[in-house]
Amino acid sequence: MDRPNKGISRRGLLFAVAGAVALTAVNQPTHAAAIAAKPSPGPVGLEQRADLAERAVMERHVHTLWWSGTQLGTLHWPSSLFDQLLLARWCYWWQAHLLDCVVDAAYRARTPERIDRIGAIARGIHTRNLTGWTNGYCDDMSWLVLALERADRLLGVRFGDAVPKLRTALLDGWNPAVGAVPWKIGHDYYSTSGIGPTGIAMARLGKLSRAEQLADFLHNRLRDTESGLIFDGVHEPSGRVDRSLLTYCQGVAIGLETELALRTNDSSHRERAAALVAATADRLADGGVIVGCAGNDSGLFMGILARYLAQTALALGDTTAARLVHASARAAWDNRAEVDGLPLFGAHWNRPVTPPPGLETFTQLADSSHASAPNQSRDLSIQLSAWMLLEADHQLTSAGL
Repeated sequence: MDRPNKGISRRGLLFAVAGAVALTAVNQPTHAAAIAAKPSPGPVGLEQRADLAERAVMERHVHTLWWSGTQLGTLHWPSSLFDQLLLARWCYWWQAHLLDCVVDAAYRARTPERIDRIGAIARGIHTRNLTGWTNGYCDDMSWLVLALERADRLLGVRFGDAVPKLRTALLDGWNPAVGAVPWKIGHDYYSTSGIGPTGIAMARLGKLSRAEQLADFLHNRLRDTESGLIFDGVHEPSGRVDRSLLTYCQGVAIGLETELALRTNDSSHRERAAALVAATADRLADGGVIVGCAGNDSGLFMGILARYLAQTALALGDTTAARLVHASARAAWDNRAEVDGLPLFGAHWNRPVTPPPGLETFTQLADSSHASAPNQSRDLSIQLSAWMLLEADHQLTSAGL
């Protein structure tokens, strides 16, 4: 979700500098794009598919932020220099998932360039966030701490006290009267999008009792007894529930139960994870393909589900989870478009992608989010979702699942 910036003393200076720089970009044309709505034929291995998804995001979205040594992803493509400065809109959690995808790629095939990229993007988040690593939103901070913890655990890439600071901020946000963390610290909404990834982080960082409390909150307070799925969230103490059934809510609940199944002797966590996977396959898949999204923030929803389906398949041997990932990856790849030889994915993996109009004549206007007709494939969130999916597909296949 979009996060407002408040009370930052250097904000005015940054805007002034950025505005001057952005003016130099107006009406500078990009190169003409070679668009293929139907992708080129021929077999492409799963590792190459993940690699091409990575390259597409890196070449289209990732740019140097403000000064050398930091990078972040523009929220749309094509983008202007104003977009690349990331001043008008700040999506902390999109960038956290960009970092997580970069970790995926480095774990798949470690190279110096990929390791350097992890550092550049992590420093970019720290810089652009203006308040350091933390903010007031538990969902944002939990996504970032998960990416940073994986960078450390899988690749030995550590960022000083980043993980401890984020862990402390999440623990400080805990409401003992409710037994959970809110979506935003001090607010009354307790969302699965905040509780689930916070629980996963707590499990991985050794706070098992907190992780179990969060899993129980999702299961007891937010589970739909009819479908077996997890609702979006609840306002406390009023008890008013948002009954939306979203893909990423199931993903983080599955991920949390999987972490606890691995770390405790309580078989209920394995059972809960399996039940959630089965309900997801029944209610949130179309022909075995994870259902699509409405665009914007929800562009990340399918990829988050795919990530945690793959993890439960790897950790618990859940074949239904593996089948969902494989079928979704095949559909996303088969229905992609190609622009300059690189894939462009859509918000619905089982539908052919239409490239954004006007790429051949796009000019770098001051705000390219309004420079052409809306097209969900322009969003970084959509492309990250597919990249996550293809990394998960490759990881499962490499493991023989």
